Amino acid sequence: MYLQELSLINFKNYNQAEISFSPKINCFIGQNGVGKTNLLDAIYYLSMCKSYLNPIDSQNIKYDEDFFVIQGDYLLKDKHENIYCGLKKNKKKQFKRNKKEYQKLSDHIGLLPIVMISPLDISLIVEGSDERRKFIDSVISQYDKEYLDNLLRYNRALVQRNKLLKDFYQTRTFDEDTIDIWDEQLIVLGEKIHAVRVKFVEELIPIFQEYYSSISGNKEQVQLVYDSQLYEGEYRQMIKDSIDKDRIVQHTTVGVHKDDLILSLENYPIKKAGSQGQQKTYLVSLKLAQFDFIKKICGIKPILLLDDVFDKFDRSRVRQIMKLVAENHFGQIFLTDTNQERLEEILKEIDIPNSIFSIELEGNIQINKID
Repeated sequence: MYLQELSLINFKNYNQAEISFSPKINCFIGQNGVGKTNLLDAIYYLSMCKSYLNPIDSQNIKYDEDFFVIQGDYLLKDKHENIYCGLKKNKKKQFKRNKKEYQKLSDHIGLLPIVMISPLDISLIVEGSDERRKFIDSVISQYDKEYLDNLLRYNRALVQRNKLLKDFYQTRTFDEDTIDIWDEQLIVLGEKIHAVRVKFVEELIPIFQEYYSSISGNKEQVQLVYDSQLYEGEYRQMIKDSIDKDRIVQHTTVGVHKDDLILSLENYPIKKAGSQGQQKTYLVSLKLAQFDFIKKICGIKPILLLDDVFDKFDRSRVRQIMKLVAENHFGQIFLTDTNQERLEEILKEIDIPNSIFSIELEGNIQINKID
């Protein structure tokens, strides 16, 4: 699978752009702030139906415009696919595959698997458990439609149960039969979600550790542990036992919406024990493991997006990362960098087909292919 052409209208800082790509490595070179990352985000949008950088769709419309359009022409399993994403202010987002509109956006997710490595990934280390759950869910949702459906249903049931708890608190009432309806949905769906997450993390760990060892030169050992309340006992009993506490705090305190990933270096939290370089190596390794996992399950090489991935890496780690992603094991790759000389030197070493695009901001954005 690869993206052949991308076209944008009024997306972020782009008035209009049309670009044709190499099936292997594509590089966007330019100073910070010119729009390199926005091109990666547009590609991500076409796979995941949302921005990697800004979850509020209307804020991705170019300033002073009232709509945006992103279109991509792909070659997927020897078949051409046209994907269209359009949004008008105060209107529902449209997604079309070969001019046929999707009724549910979730039906599209997984068709064009994708992995993005970005400076924003540091949130997996420094932010709360919800960021790490999003990571797990975004990976599994690209290959397991049933999981995505169960997750959406679980979250809807969770919202309803929390609303009910607030209503009970405000009215000083309680209806056990009503709360039982939502409890049952959370129990059935939560147990299914938990089982899939357990299997996913177990299979991800050795791949992740192998990548970290390769990039770091076997200098440190890393660990990844799935932490869930469902390990502590029977879910049904735990949610029943928590009802008094839930009524006081007015939200559901037990369930898979509290799951977490514990990220460690030499058995210490990577957040405290890791340098900037070690943390970035950890995240890159985690994302490359994600790539391998999706590829194995789907039988398709995901598109790999590398945003400013070389920053804070020494030269040996940069070279090792590029050697890894240049292997035939990977498919189409898009990357951004500010240093054209460094990038050209690395590309010369790995000797693989590539296209380099210079992004310049001179009034309107100029995208020029470098021969």
